Amino acid sequence: MLVSANEHFSSYRVFTAILFRDLTVYFRYRGSWINPLFFILVVITLFSLGFGADSQALRVYSPSIIWVTALLAVLLSLDSLFKTDFDDGSLEQLILSSQSLYLSVLAKILAHWFVTGLPIVLATPLISLMLGVSFEVLPEVSLGLLLGTGILSFIGAIGASLTVSLASGGLLLSLLSMPLYVPAMIFGVQYLQDAIAGWPLMPSLSMLIGLLLAAVVLSPLAIMAGLKLSVEA
Repeated sequence: MLVSANEHFSSYRVFTAILFRDLTVYFRYRGSWINPLFFILVVITLFSLGFGADSQALRVYSPSIIWVTALLAVLLSLDSLFKTDFDDGSLEQLILSSQSLYLSVLAKILAHWFVTGLPIVLATPLISLMLGVSFEVLPEVSLGLLLGTGILSFIGAIGASLTVSLASGGLLLSLLSMPLYVPAMIFGVQYLQDAIAGWPLMPSLSMLIGLLLAAVVLSPLAIMAGLKLSVEA
């Protein structure tokens, strides 16, 4: 019983150590979290300018615009998720370690979400203002992005694990990840459309929550296999 408790405590320490270490690295290189946020704001600004005075059409297409730009912003940062650890050899040590690789992968994805997904969620009021979305549905839009960016980070990390050994695997990463994103995109856009239109939210919200839970539980397993394959290659 004591051994089991010590093992759990040790795993927790490893999890928090990797989480804070990655966050420190991300914030040391500000482009890691500024670039995705800057990208999504620039793209949404271009859409706003493109629609011009047709604010009604902008509101109609705003769910699709939000999700597509969020997807591209997350993809922009995924290539470096495991790259630094692979280049300096620490990824191989992480795989060979007796500590839980599952929790280590979970910590790295969570750190990635903190510096990519969370800033997008916090920028929801500005995004809604730029797209002409009513502030009355701001909580629903924020919740949709909170769930959605989490799904995007976990699913995208699968592609990142398979391309980590490639010198430039950004395009291949996108091709590998895109089919997996389809269900999240469909239900994410539907949820925002329901929120803006004032329709019942539970069907699409339940699907988003289910997709996030499935991604949190299952994605690390696929990522572990992908990392081991990439290191052994």
